[in-house]
Amino acid sequence: MPDSPSRYPIIEPDAKAPTLKRLRQISRLMDNVITVPGTQVSVGLDPILGLLPIGGDVVGVILSGYIVVEAARLGASRATLGRMVFNIIIDGLVGSIPMLGDLFDFAWKANTLNIQLLENHLQSPIPTKKADKWFILALVAGLLLIAIVLVILPMIIIRWLWQALSGS
Repeated sequence: MPDSPSRYPIIEPDAKAPTLKRLRQISRLMDNVITVPGTQVSVGLDPILGLLPIGGDVVGVILSGYIVVEAARLGASRATLGRMVFNIIIDGLVGSIPMLGDLFDFAWKANTLNIQLLENHLQSPIPTKKADKWFILALVAGLLLIAIVLVILPMIIIRWLWQALSGS
């Protein structure tokens, strides 16, 4: 019987393996922890957290940001980290739109995409330059800014809708 392909690419065992395993678990928890019975559709905590007004999307961005910080510690390049943050920004901003964002969260699996980006980087035979501390700091600051926007934006939208509906 031929070997069946592994669900995850094989990373050579070294100090990175335990961290990568932990990041895979977080990604699975956020994106795919529950499989809908009778289907191959799975959901995680991210869309469930997104149902909580204002704070849910912020918590999702923070947990996703942790994966980016750990990827930086594993030596991910600027390009990889930038793509990872872009995935989180899309997830957070679109996810904050009432109703549409909740549906989007079921389909857009930013954490799974980010783990794939990290694994591809770690498996690449082409050496890349590790991101410097200032770049990582800028990414973290950007994610914090997105988290703040995710708190303020729904409040602005709710206020605008309230004013539009009340006619003031």
